[in-house]
Amino acid sequence: MEESPAFITVTATENTQHRHSQSNLSGASGGQTNDWNQENVYPSCNDSGKELQPLRRRRSHIPDKPNYSLNLWSIMKNCIGKELSKIPMPVNFNEPLSMLQRLTEDLEYHELLDKAARCESSLEQLCLVAAFSVSSYSTTVHRTAKPFNPLLGETYELDRLEDFGYRSLCEQVSHHPPAASHHVISQRGWTLWQEITIASKFRGKYLSIMPLGAIHLQFHSSGNHYVWRKVTSTVHNIIVGKLWIDQSGDIEIVNHRTKETCQLKFSPYSYFSREVPRKVTGVVSDSGGQAHYILSGTWDDKIESSKIVQSSKGGSGSEGKQKTVYQTLSPKLLWKKYPLPDNAENMYFFSSLALTLNEPEDGVGLTDSRLRPDQRLMEAGRWDEANSEKQRLEEKQRAVRRRREGGQGGERERGREYEGFQPQWFHKRTNAITGETNFVYKGGYWEAKDSQDWNMCTEIF
Repeated sequence: MEESPAFITVTATENTQHRHSQSNLSGASGGQTNDWNQENVYPSCNDSGKELQPLRRRRSHIPDKPNYSLNLWSIMKNCIGKELSKIPMPVNFNEPLSMLQRLTEDLEYHELLDKAARCESSLEQLCLVAAFSVSSYSTTVHRTAKPFNPLLGETYELDRLEDFGYRSLCEQVSHHPPAASHHVISQRGWTLWQEITIASKFRGKYLSIMPLGAIHLQFHSSGNHYVWRKVTSTVHNIIVGKLWIDQSGDIEIVNHRTKETCQLKFSPYSYFSREVPRKVTGVVSDSGGQAHYILSGTWDDKIESSKIVQSSKGGSGSEGKQKTVYQTLSPKLLWKKYPLPDNAENMYFFSSLALTLNEPEDGVGLTDSRLRPDQRLMEAGRWDEANSEKQRLEEKQRAVRRRREGGQGGERERGREYEGFQPQWFHKRTNAITGETNFVYKGGYWEAKDSQDWNMCTEIF
């Protein structure tokens, strides 16, 4: 109990369930009975007919990962006396996807947002948004290789308008610190945007990765606007042993229109704890702070929600803190992880979606990650060629930066303010809700794709 969160849940009996479902205990759900089923998670989240069938067959495999032995010393001896940012890290540490493609993977369980957009109750909608925020970590459990760092101005589009109703665009908007902006619009009633900067700290045995920046999600019909931030990822056994990843920390999801909140807790792995590993717990509360739903599960498998019918103060824990006892209805499944494809262990543990992300596609922007040669060579298993290509691209990027910085000096001498690199598809704006200044989509990409006019794109590959 010492390790458990500040509440205990007790499932109500069938009699209590029947009695409570008659009275209008939840103003949010209009007192409907909670006989949910898995296809339709909440009764007020009506289904809008059949899903559209994918119009084209996507690939279901990539070449198997070659069995290269990695000589750490051969890399380290080349690093002696060099500035850290100038050390060419070989592709042996990578997976054949860029950070922009990894960011797009957050959309794997987009149907949770499609379902949430149809919810009449904002509290039920918040449960689905919370499940979506957890689902983005499910792909990380076996994925210990690092994605490619995108080049400045690199983009990645995922156009799934015809089969899933959404279009997604990412762009690398800054190199130091590395930052990527992402914008998704769905015909099924929602828009999501984020700018993520990665901060990392190497602590000897493990590496902490802290994604900085807020994720915004707005539903078109209700105007509900949700904001949350990602938790810390930790890569263990950096020097010796098998690499493994853990997620830990708290996420607060706030609906800024209604002031309803969801507090999620990602419990760090502990060798001494009897808790289920990778555990996530959460409470969904209204604007007055009254709890309505309990969320529970693990970030690598599933999330369930239980409707609270009664709460009372329980006994004190070991530190004298009083725990709340919530009496709930039976838990209902919100999200379950899809099984990995066959042979996934030889394909970098990619999910079915990840296998399709680097598939060559006609008509994409000239700066798209699919056209990046070192990544393409690595995916094909030609790692030596990929390493020399990666070195060429990084040197080319440094030369461009030197030229830009040279221009900066000239502008300053002439008394003009030098603006530096400007992203092609995103521009800086201050967010009214968070007060942060970050890059948001300014438009124009999909129109350029329709007309196949890419004259504005700089040549980065």
